[in-house]
Amino acid sequence: MLETRSLSMHFGGVVAVNRVDFSLRENELRCLIGPNGAGKSTFFKCLTAQLRPTSGEVVIRDFNVSGSESHQVARMGVGIKTQVPNLFDGLDVEENIWLSASQSASLKRSRVITSEVIERLQLGDVRKSQLGSLAHGQRQLVELGMVLAGEPWLVILDEPTAGMTQEEVIRTAEIIREINKSATMIVVEHDMQFIRMIARKVTVFHQGQILLEGDMDEVSADARVREVYLGHRKTS
Repeated sequence: MLETRSLSMHFGGVVAVNRVDFSLRENELRCLIGPNGAGKSTFFKCLTAQLRPTSGEVVIRDFNVSGSESHQVARMGVGIKTQVPNLFDGLDVEENIWLSASQSASLKRSRVITSEVIERLQLGDVRKSQLGSLAHGQRQLVELGMVLAGEPWLVILDEPTAGMTQEEVIRTAEIIREINKSATMIVVEHDMQFIRMIARKVTVFHQGQILLEGDMDEVSADARVREVYLGHRKTS
């Protein structure tokens, strides 16, 4: 469904992503983790065409999107949620989600999608609230709703729980597991507690490369991961 081939991204002399080979199967839920500066967010931006890689390829359904724009990738049925919520503060929750749905659906279908998304994310209590009045965690949920309103087959999320309360994090984990029943997903995160709630297969980034791939138990037990990510170092 998605593959990178020797993907690299340089910023001057800094190598943020270094010849990464990565693949994702249909209906998979993959979590990308790593410490700050590991390259995972840069990798995310290359996948979603927010950055044009220095070298290598990003292939989505056999189409090389390395030279594409992010809106072209979105039109392929890829739902993208970045770290910073991209919302219309002067509109209410319902209007934001409806605008997203109407980009690819008829007016009648857009209304149906909007109602379904609001119910799915339990946003009924704030559906008529202006975005500018909502707390950060609620705004994150609304942006996730805007992603779902496009009915994507592939959903790529960058730190979806940033700024959320513990209750919102638990709720978001439930939502992501439910989304994965009908969509392939990549979740980029650094919150290990959240990753444990949703993880099936985990890819660990370190210094712009893939350090390890495996299930959560394998990743947690690996000494290299504990040292570079969890902060556990051998004592002398």
